[in-house]
Amino acid sequence: MVGDSLLAVLLALLDLLVFAINAAAPFPKVHPWYVTVPMDLVMVLPLVFRRRAPVLTAYAVLAVSIPHSVLQLGVGSLFASAIALYTLVVYVGRKQAAWYLAAQLVSTGAQTALMWRTQTVSALILFTVTFAFCWLLGEFVGARRAYHTEVEARLHLLETERDQASRIAVAEERGRIARELHDVVAHAVSVIVVQADGASYAVRKDPDLAERAVHTISATGREALGELRRLLDVLRNEDGIDVPRTPQPDAQSLADLANRVSEAGVPVRLQVEGNLAGLPTGVSLGIYRIVQESLTNTLKHAGPGARAHVRIERREDVIEVTVTDDGAGRARALVPADGPLPGGNGVIGMRERAHVYGGSLDVGPLPGGGWRVRASLPVGSAP
Repeated sequence: MVGDSLLAVLLALLDLLVFAINAAAPFPKVHPWYVTVPMDLVMVLPLVFRRRAPVLTAYAVLAVSIPHSVLQLGVGSLFASAIALYTLVVYVGRKQAAWYLAAQLVSTGAQTALMWRTQTVSALILFTVTFAFCWLLGEFVGARRAYHTEVEARLHLLETERDQASRIAVAEERGRIARELHDVVAHAVSVIVVQADGASYAVRKDPDLAERAVHTISATGREALGELRRLLDVLRNEDGIDVPRTPQPDAQSLADLANRVSEAGVPVRLQVEGNLAGLPTGVSLGIYRIVQESLTNTLKHAGPGARAHVRIERREDVIEVTVTDDGAGRARALVPADGPLPGGNGVIGMRERAHVYGGSLDVGPLPGGGWRVRASLPVGSAP
């Protein structure tokens, strides 16, 4: 707005300068000032609004340029019309600019036919050169403006995609940490509760058994606290600096897990067929967490006297994980892999771990009683 106003003022001053020079000539051939000055101002005034209303401004300039040119009040009509053409090319488009240029040609042709003089040829040449230059300049500036608009749109799109990717990554990480916290807390608390109940019954009749139960509670609690501290340190430290590098449990730790659950009161028989070394880290952790959650559910729901059987079978390209118990499960058919699963967050977490690596999960009661969890994980897949 300020630049357009300044441009209009400069054109008005140019016309007034031409008027003053002609008025100072020995034989002046000028119109009175009260005609020239208002016409010059009306000629350049629409240019102030050329960016806001380019089409309306262009045709307003065209309408005023006709009497301005007929009265020969200066070059303001030529320059104002050329600026209007440039504005249409840059801000509106070639079609509107072509219609405006055609109207200008009709107006100029009519004026030339009515007032043919010697200097008319030079005026036509000046008109042609000026309008051609403004059209080419408008094409160049319009192309640059369209290029910058496209670049800004792409940058905005990239920023939006980056923000969406960040939000998705944060949501996935929160889900992973929630699963880890659930596995750690649920397993540890289940073991502690079972051991504490056993210790309360045996504290008078069998002090040695109660003491072993207390030691198991202590060891389980320390291990759970260690894993919780590691996960919370990851959450608190945004840059990952000075985060303790405690190794994650994996399939090689299943024997220790089976021993802890056995000490907690549920005998566990671990059967491993094939070599579990060299598994992808995520798959190995997924196997451990699935077995851990299954045994935790056995501790909580199988009832007294239950036993568990963990079978890990590694084939050429897949690992089968089967956890069964002979506890208080009701006799029903297995739930299909794509159907709704019974249970709470633990079962949902097991299914998510299996699906992340392209595997499947079946959970449900056995026909003769007890419960079975069966997972299939491809060995070479990546999340």
